[in-house]
Amino acid sequence: MEFNTEKFAEEALRSIQGNIANLNTLNIIVVGKTGAGKSTLINSVFREDLATEGMGKPVTSHMSKISKEGFPLNIYDTRGFELGRDAQIQVRNEIIDTIKEGVKSKDVNKAIHCIWYCVNTATNRIEPEEIDWLREFAKENAMTNVPVIVVLTQSFSKKNAQALRQLVLDEKLDVLQVVPVLAKDYEIDEDYIAKAYGLDVLIQVMAEALPDELLSTLLNVQRASLDLKRYYARTAVAAATSAAFGEGFMPIPFADSALLIPTQIAMIGSITAIFGLEVNKSIMVTFASAMLGTSGATLAGKAISSSLMKLIPGAGTVLGGTISGSTAAAITTMLGEAYILLMEMLWLGEFNATDFDSPNGRAQFRQLFRERLENRTSKVADLPEGHSINDVMDLPENVKIPASIQNMIDKGMAAAENVSISDLIKGAASKVPGAIESLMGGEMSEIFKKSKLGKAIEVYKILSSEDNNKNE
Repeated sequence: MEFNTEKFAEEALRSIQGNIANLNTLNIIVVGKTGAGKSTLINSVFREDLATEGMGKPVTSHMSKISKEGFPLNIYDTRGFELGRDAQIQVRNEIIDTIKEGVKSKDVNKAIHCIWYCVNTATNRIEPEEIDWLREFAKENAMTNVPVIVVLTQSFSKKNAQALRQLVLDEKLDVLQVVPVLAKDYEIDEDYIAKAYGLDVLIQVMAEALPDELLSTLLNVQRASLDLKRYYARTAVAAATSAAFGEGFMPIPFADSALLIPTQIAMIGSITAIFGLEVNKSIMVTFASAMLGTSGATLAGKAISSSLMKLIPGAGTVLGGTISGSTAAAITTMLGEAYILLMEMLWLGEFNATDFDSPNGRAQFRQLFRERLENRTSKVADLPEGHSINDVMDLPENVKIPASIQNMIDKGMAAAENVSISDLIKGAASKVPGAIESLMGGEMSEIFKKSKLGKAIEVYKILSSEDNNKNE
């Protein structure tokens, strides 16, 4: 079957647009005195420079809403906090009223989801009235329970920042966490530059605190942690792999069928939304032509299928479904990992959108892309002997899953629901998933823990061992 890269690109772009359009709006209130570095913090955490002089629409006497069309984030920036107790009481009341209005609306897009209370670490102290303000606010916030994070900004000295952090912790305030940050590199003198740090910790704290329906938005809008984007992009790959494995039992001829394409397109849409990058048709066509052959399988697809034919006795007969499911899972993982590589290259500025508009730029990308991908593909295509499956179908309970990714997991689980244990384990089906684990490393192993398929294989091994012992 001829594979149309143009159509694939168009469908992928539609999936990306759909994922982004479905993002809920994240609303954060930022509190702190003038000079606390709020604007620098905001612009360093998020991938749009939102906090510029004069920007923001006043919504109360002491609060402005900063937003940008098409960007699913609102920042409520407070003013006048340094003007004394009366102003601080007014700020507190306005924040509480804004929170209550959001709750009353019963709309997640209007609710306040988090509060950053900013303290300038360079002053080496937090004022007693600030401690009092946080205590009084906690009482007012008890019913709505919006998480408060104390952000120690301008933490040039890590030692001083940790001392101030401990001081705040000793106050036993009702706050989620106290996070020291240095939002941007700071030149101390010509011989020493203090490197930015702590923003990734702030984002991780938020990821753990926000409701599930806001996780996808946080991942999209933040630029502080590439590692977090990569981690959750791999949950999208895990979900698509689960779906592909289930679809493989329908059955399909290995993994070349167009049946897999919607799952892989959905995966690409989820990954792109996580990275928050603009991807045009030229980029997608170049990626598709670099990764996909005319059959629609990944570059490693035929090598994986060939390896399976050699490794599994009776391939192509009763084991066809098992080969198809395992190969589909491996190839989907490969495609996902390759797309994450593309996102990283764009994220790090190694290529930009205009590079894909010229034949020379596309050729340079293909060459570098294939070189970078070679190590990853070889781990799957080689299928070393002795691999045993640890994890393929399920994600651990303690991993938060964005809604778009959960949909893929549900699809895969539904497809595999009627597959018997014997079907899953026939023909040593553990080899390809084992190679997937090898490809992704310990991180993927963590994501795929508590696998139904893994447990089935382990039971099968025990039973097989017992049968062998009896025969002996």
